[in-house]
Amino acid sequence: MLKYLRVLYVQVLIAIMIGILLGHFYPQMAVKMQPLGKMFINLIKMIIAPLIFSTVVTGIAGMNDIKAVGKTGGLAIVYFTGITLLALVIGLVVVNLVQPGAGMNVDVSTFDAADKSIAAQYAGKAKDNNLINFLMNIIPHTFVSAFTSGEILQVLLVAIIFAFALNFSGAKGQLCFDLIKSLSEVLFKVINIIMRVAPIGAFGAMAFTIGKEGIGSVLALGELILCFYATSIMFVILVLGVVGLFSGFSIFKFVRYIKEELFIVLGTSSSESVLPNMLRKMEKVGCNKSVVDLVIPAGYSFNLDGTAIYLTMAAVFLAQATNTPMTIGEELVLLGILLISSKGAAAVTGGGFIVLAGTLSSVGKIPPESIAVIFGIDRFMSEARALTNLVGNGVATIFISKMTGNLDSEKLRRELNGHTLEVEVDDDVAETEMAASKADV
Repeated sequence: MLKYLRVLYVQVLIAIMIGILLGHFYPQMAVKMQPLGKMFINLIKMIIAPLIFSTVVTGIAGMNDIKAVGKTGGLAIVYFTGITLLALVIGLVVVNLVQPGAGMNVDVSTFDAADKSIAAQYAGKAKDNNLINFLMNIIPHTFVSAFTSGEILQVLLVAIIFAFALNFSGAKGQLCFDLIKSLSEVLFKVINIIMRVAPIGAFGAMAFTIGKEGIGSVLALGELILCFYATSIMFVILVLGVVGLFSGFSIFKFVRYIKEELFIVLGTSSSESVLPNMLRKMEKVGCNKSVVDLVIPAGYSFNLDGTAIYLTMAAVFLAQATNTPMTIGEELVLLGILLISSKGAAAVTGGGFIVLAGTLSSVGKIPPESIAVIFGIDRFMSEARALTNLVGNGVATIFISKMTGNLDSEKLRRELNGHTLEVEVDDDVAETEMAASKADV
């Protein structure tokens, strides 16, 4: 029993359960746990920029065929666009069939000042969340600001340019390459240290969420939450499952392979918290380092499957709740807007909600004030968004690796089939046990 308690994802799961209980029975105390979750996320964000830079640079600069980078990037963009469109369509179809908002009869004219201020706040932020500003925001003001702004795409752009320059430098750039490669290895050691406090971060984040929003908010809009979770699960099993079969693996085995990362995301509601782990695990499963280092960071902004499902379902749900009729043509226009605007959802805090507010303002038919209806439960749906995004990015990496001839299929099969419960054991303990077993022999 004790050996299982030493496994990270078991610790995280226990921490989540304790957080839920504390939030339900002692909400005032639970709300005060918020700093624990924020501190863990900040620790991860602290290391993400230099880690992405070092891994992308060593991955691309270490390639013999530099043209392959362009091929990989082009295929990734095509895949991301296609899978996002499919996620939007599935969300649109399900919400029209189930109609979770029908019969709510929400009248926005009766909203109080607090509800209207929520809508105004997010609608104001959404004005700057357009395609031009998104593209402009990819380019950092300075080389250093790319690492301090918290924008993954800025770091990715700087890393790609630097990697190409390093590759073209030949022998002169070897010293710099070796230095960055060594830095990357040290940064992964830092991540290993930070991940030891993941249970504390998961506990703080979950306790705060339940304590602040309460179980009652979940029950009030339970049909929408259940509908969204069910759709996300269906998307993973059917859509990503088919992509997985084409790539030579079972989606269920892959989910089991990244279960530790999924539990951490469940507790923190942030897929960024496991980005470093995913970089390492996707290499371990047989994907080429250069593909992993390019696809995973890019996917965090361009391949948001869960967010895409959420956006269509939430928008149409609000139309149903406010008795706003929408024709098929109007829903297709909504889908087209979301296909573009969803790409910027990861660029800002609360991006999914901001994109939704901006979309409602752009469509001009659904009352923007209506987003206050789902404001209280948005946090509960963010877990499903983050989990689906995480699985989607992992599947995308394997698929693109296979399509570009950069996948070790035998290693993939061996890892997914033979992946067993990994127990973290200190080196001293391991050596003691080994010595004891030899003595017994």
